[in-house]
Amino acid sequence: MSLAMNKEVFITCAVTGSGATQDRSPRVPRSPKQIAESAIAAAKAGAAVAHCHVRDPETGAPSRDPALYRELTERVRDADVDVVLNLTAGMGGDLTFGSASSPLPLTDGTDMIGAEERVAHLADCLPEICTLDCGTMNFAEADYVMTNTPGMLRAMGTMMTQMGVKPEIEAFDTGHLWLAKSLVEEGVLDSPALLQLCMGIPWGAPDDLNTLMAMVNAVPPDWTWSAFSIGRNQMPYVAAAVLAGGNVRVGLEDNLWLGKGKLATNEALVTRACGIIEGMGATVIGPQAVRERLGLVKRAPR
Repeated sequence: MSLAMNKEVFITCAVTGSGATQDRSPRVPRSPKQIAESAIAAAKAGAAVAHCHVRDPETGAPSRDPALYRELTERVRDADVDVVLNLTAGMGGDLTFGSASSPLPLTDGTDMIGAEERVAHLADCLPEICTLDCGTMNFAEADYVMTNTPGMLRAMGTMMTQMGVKPEIEAFDTGHLWLAKSLVEEGVLDSPALLQLCMGIPWGAPDDLNTLMAMVNAVPPDWTWSAFSIGRNQMPYVAAAVLAGGNVRVGLEDNLWLGKGKLATNEALVTRACGIIEGMGATVIGPQAVRERLGLVKRAPR
């Protein structure tokens, strides 16, 4: 496949994530106020989409508290800058096993809830986009499994579609993309779909370019997609995604550093991504252009 560079690119800023980064950088936002302020700063720097998790304001630990999502949503919606809000629905599918010789009972860190509870904050906040992690995989931790069964994904995807919240399919490996296409074919998810290729996350798809292009070549031509990698490969993947025809994601969820010994902010990461995109001769588009491209409608929380 020959490269077909994307000339009109939108940037998603992954503001805080749910990983154990809260004590590795003081710039990782914790409270809804801090997360909203960081998302707003990223939007002013050029991000069209803010992808947000919430955290316990005191400890920084990942949270599913609907009240935190509500506060975050209202703060972003009341801001003096526009941005497309993308809330995670990835929480509540965590299994942590015991040792290899005694895997049961499940241990601390296990957080398994039903489909209705996993999307309750979406029904309340009505973001324009939400994430749908389209598969199960081993994560970097030795005995932790991110669990998203086909039945769970069908249930969650159906509820998202009925809410009018557009799922951003998160594909961490080739089989996840295969399942996502099946969900669209079944009518669980609307077509054309929105897709995020999540590269370099142990133990999913490695972030080499051969694997990226294998994923890209499997994306239906009418879908809109982005790609990202983590850590030091975050910025190289800005260029790689644009060259391959996609959009980009940066942010503190995936990378804490702007350079050697220099901690990043979300705003600085977005500014650098804008420079790369524009230096390649492409244009960074804003939130209203993204809404028009994806058929999104901005709504107030219920």
